[in-house]
Amino acid sequence: MAREHFLVVAFPGQGHINPARALAARLARATGARVTLSAAVSAHRLMFPSLGAPDEEVHDGAISYVPYSDGYDSGFSLFSGGGDGAWGHVETFERVGRETFTGVLDRLDARGEPATRVIHAIGMYWAAEVARERGVPCVQYWIQPATMLAVYYHYLHGYEELVTEHAAEPEFAVTMPGLPPMAIRDLPSFFTNKTDGTLAALFFGIRRTVQQLDIERSSSKTRAKPMVLVNTVEALEASVITSLPELDIIPVGPAVVSLVGDGGNGGAPIAARDLYKHDEKDYMEWLDTKPTRSVVYVSFGSMSAVSKRQKEEMRRGLAASGRPYLWVVRKDSRDSDAAGGDLAAEQGMVVEWCDQVRVLSHPAVGCFVTHCGWNSTLESVSCGTPVVAVPQWSDQDTNARLVVEWGVGVRATVAADRVLEVEELIRSLGMVMGDSEKAAAIRTSSATWKAKVQEAMAKGGSLDQNLNSFLNKIAHDAA
Repeated sequence: MAREHFLVVAFPGQGHINPARALAARLARATGARVTLSAAVSAHRLMFPSLGAPDEEVHDGAISYVPYSDGYDSGFSLFSGGGDGAWGHVETFERVGRETFTGVLDRLDARGEPATRVIHAIGMYWAAEVARERGVPCVQYWIQPATMLAVYYHYLHGYEELVTEHAAEPEFAVTMPGLPPMAIRDLPSFFTNKTDGTLAALFFGIRRTVQQLDIERSSSKTRAKPMVLVNTVEALEASVITSLPELDIIPVGPAVVSLVGDGGNGGAPIAARDLYKHDEKDYMEWLDTKPTRSVVYVSFGSMSAVSKRQKEEMRRGLAASGRPYLWVVRKDSRDSDAAGGDLAAEQGMVVEWCDQVRVLSHPAVGCFVTHCGWNSTLESVSCGTPVVAVPQWSDQDTNARLVVEWGVGVRATVAADRVLEVEELIRSLGMVMGDSEKAAAIRTSSATWKAKVQEAMAKGGSLDQNLNSFLNKIAHDAA
């Protein structure tokens, strides 16, 4: 195929940039093509903190980084300004983003390296519209599970009224085409909480992202099925992948940065470019001192702040469990009084940020207490680490359902404010790390799925096959 120049554009969040970088690296290694990743300046400057200017371009190995601006170059907290602030962010993000992303395309054109294909992740609907206006082919990159894509697609194609009608009935089952019956409680929080202006603003971006698929089909001369690259493993969601005949779904996961190059498919793992500074504590050395499968690892991700009450319940529950633990509490999620005292008991360590895949891969780690963001869920499955799921919002309820369906963990029961309380934490840890038949079955399932993921990532596995299928399809389109 003629040499492509892939331009991957991502929302400026850790959970969006990580899978975008992983896909960019795989495309570069598979094709030798030019690959550019464009994230907002607010994220770019944190990925490369030593730049002379926050919007300075970076050439890092096979990937170039050319940022756009979303109007919030110093960053923006989605949850700090309420609904009005969130809707203001949506307006500015689209308006300024369209203008400056156009500038990115102009800059590449001017140097004789025009983008030949734009790959846009969730929330970057306006980038797809800009590309389409300029005649640049675009492909959607769905960074959540295929199940989540199917749920959103069906919701917006005939099921919104039914779900809304029963939004207050958590056990009401909805059956969408190709999916098993799903309780309302297993669907995204956007569907059930219609009064929260922040959630409404965030769902607007998802709605517009999914709508791009219909626009892509209607604008195609052949009305071909839109291609969607999905950050999932074919073996994990095989039935769902085939349940959307309207779309050409291509699973290209696990798009985990530190796993790119693993599995025998060549190349060293790519460098970490996290938006948070890794803690300088020797947490890996600390793990080395712990017995096999004895440590509880706790992290609630990169976006939502953990409430003071949740930190206090977690602190008390971890201490009462008697198990050693490694707990991530981001700097921006700490209280001045440390939730009523030192967060770390004698048997625990608390860090501000860490290399999560290295931690999950360590033999001392026996359980991951997680919010069930998709990156964390996929990393736990890839590493074979059993899960206690504590979903908070967005896609996390659906991801928690998948954890249970795959048999790799349990979903904890939380209070009305989504807080995991002491007694339930202790009970859930026992269900995953104890000596019962259920705990043993969860560990066996975790090991089985880890092997299947490794098989998919091996040279010639389903990941290679699907990536080659995508490349062959776009080469045929360009011919």
